[in-house]
This record gives sequence, structure tokens and C-alpha cells, in this order.
Amino acid sequence: MQHTFRSLAAAALMALSLSSAMAQGHEATIRKVLSERIPQIPKIEEITPTPLAGIYELRLSTNEIYYSDAAGNFLIQGNLIDTKSKRNLTEERESKLSAIDFSALPLKDAITIVHGNGKRKLAVFEDPNCGYCKRFERDLAKVDNVTVYLFLMPVLGPGSVEKSRNVWCAKDPATAWKDMMQKDMAPAAAQCNTAAIDRNLDFGRKYKITGTPTLVAQDGTRVPGAIDSTKIERLLADASK
Repeated sequence: MQHTFRSLAAAALMALSLSSAMAQGHEATIRKVLSERIPQIPKIEEITPTPLAGIYELRLSTNEIYYSDAAGNFLIQGNLIDTKSKRNLTEERESKLSAIDFSALPLKDAITIVHGNGKRKLAVFEDPNCGYCKRFERDLAKVDNVTVYLFLMPVLGPGSVEKSRNVWCAKDPATAWKDMMQKDMAPAAAQCNTAAIDRNLDFGRKYKITGTPTLVAQDGTRVPGAIDSTKIERLLADASK
């Protein structure tokens, strides 16, 4: 009996080794074929098998997700959906890859705005000339009991840089920001050290934050674009689970 168990264990180990070797072989083939046939494709950072037999996930340096067969003959762009569990596997993977560790946020470079008891946490990257940001701010004002860490990220030109500086250098930056975004009251001209804003732009480039507003929940979930108060509440609730 003991000999049988050992034989089975050895067979299982051999099968696992063969499977691993095959996967590595397929990975090498996919990299080689795609680099030769599509040289402009961004660097492939990771190749992993999917639940769909014979299909591999390709994670590019841009954090985009593609799929390929084992021979690299077909490249698939789109969503992989598990119909049994009704899960969008591509969307879940992209959400995981785009997540930002909340503890990695440089909160000293943010304007802190507290609503109610401030128990919940939310980080937001915004441009003062962004129309979607203004719409988002009006919805955010309806959300209570949250601390908002506002990272000024002026990406829409010199006017955005000037307004961001005036808000950051104001005596009360939080009030100056809310007055501008919710009441269309331009902040008074002000001067101070704005290295924090430059660091915010660097952070945005590092984490590929390409649009405003971009939200980061306490669990790391990143949400690009303006969402209404109902969705903000849902985001905060999910992050606290």
C-alpha cells in the first residue's frame, strides 16, 4: 500500500513538472512569435494560463490585457467572461492590476477635506479645469462621514497649473477648492512652494493616472471618471468590507 502511495505521488509530481515545462515552453513561443510578427507590441510582462483551455493571458507593460493561443498565432483583445459564474474575468484582472495601495499615497501632498466624522477614506486626483471633476465634486458634497484626500493634478494646461497653485497656497485650501468647484468662485492669486503638486504629477505618471477625476478607495480600488453620490457610497461600502 505504501509503495502504491509513493508511486501515485511520484506520478503526480511528474505530471506537474511536465505541465510546468509545457507552460514555460508555450510562454517562450508566444513571446518569440509575437515579438517577430508584431514588433510594435508593448513589452509582455507576464503570461499566465486562463481557465479556457489553450488560451493564455498576456499582461503588457501598459497593464493592458490580451489573450493568445499557445502558438501565438492568434491575439485576442476583449473581455473573457465566465458564463457559469457570470464574472467578467478580464475586468476583474484589470481592476486588480490598476489598484493602488492606499498606504502608498503621499497624503502629505494632498488637501484634506473632512465630511462629518470622516471615518471613511477616499483619495481623489483632480484638475480644477476639469468639467467632470466639478460635476463629481457636487455629488461628493452629498456624501457624509468621509475624509477626502484631494491630490491636485493640473493636466489641462497653464490655467490648471495657476488655479492649482492658488488653491494649494490659499490660507484655507479646502475651502478655496470647494468654493471654486461647487460655487464657481475663483481662488485669489497666491504664491508658495508648489513642489507637492509636481510630486502629484509624478505620482500620476508612475501609476498611469491618465484622466481626472480618478478615485482611489481605501481597499486600493481605482475608479476612473466621475461617478454620482450613489456609486460613491457603494465604493466606500465595498472598500470597508
